[in-house]
Amino acid sequence: MPDKTPKGFLFSTAEAAIRKPGRKDIALILSEVEANIAGAFTTNTVKAAPVKICMKKIKSGKGRAIVVNSGNANACTGAQGIKDAKDVISHISKQLAIKSSLIYPCSTGVIGTAMPMERVLPAISTLTENVGKSFLEDIAKAIMTTDTFPKMVTKKIKIGNIIGTISGICKGAGMIAPNMATMLCFILTDIAVEQGVLNKTLKSSVGKSFNLITIDGDMSTNDTVLIMANGMLGNKPLTVKSESLHAFQKALDELTYELARLVVKDGEGATKLIEVYVKGTRNASDATRAALSIANSSLVKTAIYGNDANWGRIMAALGYSGIAFREEKTDIFFNNIKVVKDGLANNKDKEATETLRAKNIKITVDLHAGSASAKALTCDLTEEYIRINAEYRT
Repeated sequence: MPDKTPKGFLFSTAEAAIRKPGRKDIALILSEVEANIAGAFTTNTVKAAPVKICMKKIKSGKGRAIVVNSGNANACTGAQGIKDAKDVISHISKQLAIKSSLIYPCSTGVIGTAMPMERVLPAISTLTENVGKSFLEDIAKAIMTTDTFPKMVTKKIKIGNIIGTISGICKGAGMIAPNMATMLCFILTDIAVEQGVLNKTLKSSVGKSFNLITIDGDMSTNDTVLIMANGMLGNKPLTVKSESLHAFQKALDELTYELARLVVKDGEGATKLIEVYVKGTRNASDATRAALSIANSSLVKTAIYGNDANWGRIMAALGYSGIAFREEKTDIFFNNIKVVKDGLANNKDKEATETLRAKNIKITVDLHAGSASAKALTCDLTEEYIRINAEYRT
């Protein structure tokens, strides 16, 4: 596991039995030195206490630690929720002798329930006592809620004559919709990057990955992406003029997109991963709006689950996407099977039904109106999704 971890980061997990006993549900990520930090957060008007705190702290551009729990979102908990998150920060600050301003809290889980601080605070002591005894994958496991597997991606990048590392973990399987990020994502790198550049590269990557995924169209109150760059690789900090910046951006783009794919693949109750590719639009904004309109359609998602090549649902989603296009110029494909040609049925329903039995489905729409394109990721919608969410609090 060490080869997957950037230099200078230490990890710890503990059991606080926040929602249910028997699993590690609180975790700590610690940089050995002060790091540059950047973030992206939910645009939901209702924001959890940890999000409100992180959004204020992130303005400093500096950080050393992230403390995160699963099982309780600490959202819609009022002044008490803010106090509880600050108490967690205060305990870590005192026990590790680091500034409280450098500690970022994150939470995920049930909304509207107070944190069980009588169990959380003792677990914080366990976390600080065991720093360095866990691995990054242990953190990925601790932050899971309805996820069925931990999500982790690592990239190696050549910076001059040395090799740097970027590693990311995330969680999310439900309540996933674009307009920021996914549920929780933490990205760590030992590469030195100027804070302004770090912020710019993260926002760019989020826009091409987490902002283009949807599972159920519901946006969380806790969505957070944080990236820490501690510079322990020893390279000269990357600036807008650095030759290696392109390689860094490319690696970060790939890492966030792969993490986004894992989130969608693990969608609650999902059996299929669906990529929606819209091309031939007048501009990128039209392509994105069209792709997300299709990806968010419950009718499209249920049709894919049922192996039903019902391309009419795709055409309808295009029609209410709000973009201007000509129906009679539209082509639609399921994988490589063209089911619509010039806006009309292409008599390929039998072949399309067969290709929809695959686990990975690509819906391609060509509007023949320009050269812009965009991709969105989603999954099918099944009975299991209903069961999971009907029983989420029980």
